[in-house]
Amino acid sequence: MYRPQIKVLDCTIRDGGLMNNWQFPKEMVKDLFQGLVEASVDYVELGYRVDKKMFSPTEFGPWRFCGEETLREVAYKCDTKISVMCDVGRTDYDAFLPASESIVSMFRVACYVKEVDKGIHLMKHLKSLGYETTLNLMAVSTNLEPDLDEALDQIADTGVDVVYLVDSFGYFYSEQIHYLAEKYKAKLPGKEIGIHCHNNQSLAFANTIEGIIRNINYVDGSIFGMGRSAGNCTTELLLGFLKNPKFRLQPVLALIDKYFVDMKAKLQWGYEIPYMITGNLNKHPRPGMAFVRERREGSKRSFVDYYNTMTDIDAVD
Repeated sequence: MYRPQIKVLDCTIRDGGLMNNWQFPKEMVKDLFQGLVEASVDYVELGYRVDKKMFSPTEFGPWRFCGEETLREVAYKCDTKISVMCDVGRTDYDAFLPASESIVSMFRVACYVKEVDKGIHLMKHLKSLGYETTLNLMAVSTNLEPDLDEALDQIADTGVDVVYLVDSFGYFYSEQIHYLAEKYKAKLPGKEIGIHCHNNQSLAFANTIEGIIRNINYVDGSIFGMGRSAGNCTTELLLGFLKNPKFRLQPVLALIDKYFVDMKAKLQWGYEIPYMITGNLNKHPRPGMAFVRERREGSKRSFVDYYNTMTDIDAVD
């Protein structure tokens, strides 16, 4: 449980923003960053950097864009490093300063296996500017193994710092995490491996532990599990489990009390039957999120009807 190489990355604002269009007040984000600094979390991911020509700032909050000036209003350079994610195909290459002029230490590039060449291209651009970089291969539960192998072989020849095993749909069990962690380690000698798990089947924490056992050293969590649909492995569970004496749990608990209990009641991330079904079926959680929203607005549609729709059971009959 205690391995000093393990780095904890909190992605509350980035992944949690998928539940509220990144409409977090700046004062809250400032509090969150300070609390995670006091907790000695290694990285705090404060959102995405996407092209403003593709996404409207009137519809999305500032953490969808993570401009330098905005980040400096809520965070500062210290031992807890700032991370920002960028998506292949949604990023303006001219939107990045050299790392020496930026408050950001790490950019994480998210791409699907079929886009790995584009992900590598963006990662190399960011690496040339002096940033720590990761490649996060999304939704690998949906890929044929030869395609994943080919992508990992391409990545092996690059200078990326960390490659993330991502269970985007909360589909994997520990056996699959074990198998894939060993594959990533074998295919990517000399590179660190990270893990990012969603909680559709209440396995995000357990699967992250399995990754740690398999020598994965970068682990993602979010406060109170806040994240898209079923949410993520929780930061507070990770800090308690890892037994690193530098970590302090109290600042995270204070943030949960102050912000996240009420927010969870309103936004309903975490274990819900529709999210469990999408995880079990290895499907994107978008239909589950729509169903939860319908029920919150008064719909009487049943879980059975939702399940039958998701499995096309009427078409089979």
